[in-house]
Amino acid sequence: MERLTYKTIKKQGYDGFLLEHGTEKIIQFGEGNFLRGFVDHFIDIINEKQGFAGKVAVVQPIKQGRVADINCQQGLYTLYLQGFESGQAKKEKRIISCISRGIDPYQDYEGFLALGRQDSFAYIISNTTEAGIVYDETCRFEDRPPSSFPAKLTRLLFERFSQGPESSGFVILSCELIDNNGSKLKECVLKHSKAWGLGDAFLDWIQRENLFCSTLVDRIVTGTPDDLERENKTNGYDDRLLDTAEPFGLWVIEGPTSLAEKLPFAKAGLPVIVTNDHGPYKKRKVRILNGAHTCMVPVGILAGEKIVRESMENEAISCFIKGLLDEEVIPTIDLPRDESNRFAADVLDRFANPFINHKLEDIALNSVSKWNARVKPAMKDYFHKKGALPKRMVFALAALIVFYQTGNIRDDQAVVDFFRSKGHDDNVAAEFLRQEDFFQEDLTRIDGLVPLVSQYIEDIEQAGMKQALADFLRRTSSEMDQNSGA
Repeated sequence: MERLTYKTIKKQGYDGFLLEHGTEKIIQFGEGNFLRGFVDHFIDIINEKQGFAGKVAVVQPIKQGRVADINCQQGLYTLYLQGFESGQAKKEKRIISCISRGIDPYQDYEGFLALGRQDSFAYIISNTTEAGIVYDETCRFEDRPPSSFPAKLTRLLFERFSQGPESSGFVILSCELIDNNGSKLKECVLKHSKAWGLGDAFLDWIQRENLFCSTLVDRIVTGTPDDLERENKTNGYDDRLLDTAEPFGLWVIEGPTSLAEKLPFAKAGLPVIVTNDHGPYKKRKVRILNGAHTCMVPVGILAGEKIVRESMENEAISCFIKGLLDEEVIPTIDLPRDESNRFAADVLDRFANPFINHKLEDIALNSVSKWNARVKPAMKDYFHKKGALPKRMVFALAALIVFYQTGNIRDDQAVVDFFRSKGHDDNVAAEFLRQEDFFQEDLTRIDGLVPLVSQYIEDIEQAGMKQALADFLRRTSSEMDQNSGA
């Protein structure tokens, strides 16, 4: 089979959108599945629907990468969006054509620096993993290239600045999965600039001419399919970069409103929000998507389920999670209720995705720290607003304790040691919630939390999860009916 190229696809009579010739506008650090299944897909859409005509030059940020495949295929690759939307399974194919070329700075350092001198580039996008945005004091200006991503970026920015102090800078969109990614990237760049003695004029230029945007990204990109050979045979070409992702996507960019005009994602109907504060959207994502995952895991595993989709097919677990989101989580989010409702509905569709086998045991890793970050803030906000404990969140917390009492713990050693020492101690709830090393506070001070957790632990241990959950749902449904009747 021939490799996927413009010639190959034209011979097949492909009638979808292709941008063979355009202006290079974007430098992208990272050639992995995520950026190609998310950001590059969005760029391809604005090229088609908004006439953006922008090409992406991809920089390989580490020694091992896929730039050779990118260049062999002239930047082309196939993307499948496959998932569950509005109750229906969906699989959509698109050939992405926004990438112009790949640059490996470890093989072509001068070609990398030349990107900084090319006036057409106005944007820099990155996803170099959570570990990518770090300040590495061992990096030097003379390195060819410097090893870390922030150091490479600093060197590239200096190359642009060297064209003249009035040279235009970049809009820099950081997509790494860390809090305030853009701000932290800027801090690293400024540190390198000072450590390398690049001068006050350069520091001023960074501040004046460059915009570092923190962003929130949300899409599950499942990457290369297991049946790649079969997919290539079906397509009639050899695509070493074939990528798969879910249909859902959300990109929240913290920046000026003018950015929405320059990058017309929203005009093309894409789920991209430009805002002066991405915090509320991050809270919504963490509490609804990640929080629901964290609460589902111990309940699902103790009920005998293996993967997220199967858990959502379990009527009792599905009812539990829907009630958790609707009654307890969404009321704690400071965004319009209808927006959060739609986001929650999308999350439930994502959980039911027939193309993804998301194992509960994988999500269970480090459950205590996840509960502390994802569920505890919502629980406390609910308690503050309602003057009562959110019973579904508390039930899930009790399920987590029972799950960890089984000994199947993949967590920090301190957590492992705690449960090994306590076993099935009757006071385990109080002892656990008192651990300030786990929760950064003594949770036993929350009125009524210890007795309620203890009661749910007893229910689960005595009846088993399936029966305890059924009894819990029956009680909460009866309480809701009584409250509505009142």
